Amino acid sequence: MADALILARALADPQSLALDTDWIGLVTTARAEQLLGTLAYRLDGLPLPEDVALLLADARAAAENGRRAALWEAEMARRALAPLGCAVVLLKGTAFVAAGLLAGRGRSIGDLDILVPRGSLDAVEAKLLAAGWEWVKPDPYDDAYYRRWMHELPPLIHRDRDRMIDVHHTILPLTARITPDAAALLAQAQPLGTGLAVLSPDDMLVHAAAHLFADGDLAGGLRNLWDIHCLIDDHGSEGARARAAEHGLSREVARALRLTHRLFATPVDPAYRTLARGDALYLRRLLARDDWGRPIRPATRLAFYVRSHWLRMPPAMLARHLWAKWRRD
Repeated sequence: MADALILARALADPQSLALDTDWIGLVTTARAEQLLGTLAYRLDGLPLPEDVALLLADARAAAENGRRAALWEAEMARRALAPLGCAVVLLKGTAFVAAGLLAGRGRSIGDLDILVPRGSLDAVEAKLLAAGWEWVKPDPYDDAYYRRWMHELPPLIHRDRDRMIDVHHTILPLTARITPDAAALLAQAQPLGTGLAVLSPDDMLVHAAAHLFADGDLAGGLRNLWDIHCLIDDHGSEGARARAAEHGLSREVARALRLTHRLFATPVDPAYRTLARGDALYLRRLLARDDWGRPIRPATRLAFYVRSHWLRMPPAMLARHLWAKWRRD
């Protein structure tokens, strides 16, 4: 059965695509993986069937609209939080486009993710609520769970613009087995000259690897792995490997380097050009879509879903959490 390898190859080497490529499969898979805008930029200027060229031109226009909307939402958050004088660090897609990085070209951007000092959370929350953001999760259990155990406040959505904001105080849940140094992330953040900042290039790569391999079931993982490829293309990976050791994320960054090299031919140190134990299973999960964009390999997906919960909580706590959610639902 075909999988998303067709998309990985197209991103890595657009020149390799022939005119008789399965364009429907490629475009459908890219859309399902939220990589259509990225693919559109990668294929820009190449000879394409007319209908494909028109579709990708629309995707580039949509990505540009998304970029402007993301930057405007960041500016709205900046205005709301400016009186506090605390650090406000953009994360993920908005950070990539704000910093003009390769990872931002055509990138699909959903929520606005920011990192602030943990000691400023109450003040940040109050300012955002006063500026029109509202709670998405009114359930008392969910609210308490986020505040006590998660790496972010419960998500907020703006009542007028219908845009979500996730306010982080670190990059992994407090219950996770790995505890990155949030203070070090903030200390090394780089100002943009707008009242906002982004993580240092090394910390961006470490955060991307942590988000992909230490905090989730790899849903949307191909997009996250492409982010890592682009971050390496922009700044290399040597500094990130050293930084990963400081945050306890060396294993995750090493896996990111191996898999980006395997899927995208990313230039990495020779030590990371051979797959290690378990990498093949991660590749199987990352590529788990057929040529209609539908999810495949349900057993693999389930295994990674279970793994994501195991990573987030110790067993006893996980059992209590699942019991509480089951009783509520």
